[in-house]
Amino acid sequence: MRNDYLTVKDSGKSEIIIQKSRFLTYVERAETEEEALGFIHLIKQKHKDANHNCSAYIIGEHDHIQKANDDGEPSGTAGFPMLEVLKKQGLKDTVVVVTRYFGGIKLGGGGLIRAYGKATTQGIDVAKVVERKLHHLMKVSIDYSWLGKVENEVRSSDYPLKEINYADSVEVFVYTIAKEEAKFLDWMSEITNGQAKIEIVEKEFLEFEVN
Repeated sequence: MRNDYLTVKDSGKSEIIIQKSRFLTYVERAETEEEALGFIHLIKQKHKDANHNCSAYIIGEHDHIQKANDDGEPSGTAGFPMLEVLKKQGLKDTVVVVTRYFGGIKLGGGGLIRAYGKATTQGIDVAKVVERKLHHLMKVSIDYSWLGKVENEVRSSDYPLKEINYADSVEVFVYTIAKEEAKFLDWMSEITNGQAKIEIVEKEFLEFEVN
């Protein structure tokens, strides 16, 4: 499973006007190239009357899929600067489409590069960036006599509590950062005097918004 990484939280849409041209930016998370292409097609259908629907996406644990499309703008002035914004921000599994309605004033190569870069940055800001951190979901099985102490300690800690199941014994499900598993085990053992049974249930990513 991949390491912690940055991506966008939600779909994002923004708009800026530069020299009378409208730049509409759409941002989406895409975990496969098929998802990215589907999103691009959707936006192109939505804005069939636009002069350009430029796009860029970066996908995969090692960014092995990177594509940029100028959609009729001068080569290298739209898709490439959009892709560079994604790379500069360290984003993965992200697709961006910038739709341009030409306002009658030519921006020139440098102006287009700045415009598409700015539009992409603004769209990402609206979508918001999150860090997806790999966690282990730990099942802590304890006797009911330990419930009060364990629950209080967990709730006042940095370990996210998922749920508590009440059966013959109590099962407390807690997330810990994958790299801190040993630290969690020592901490829980100390709290319960070694009387807790602890096991990893599954591995999953939790998302934390990046300011």
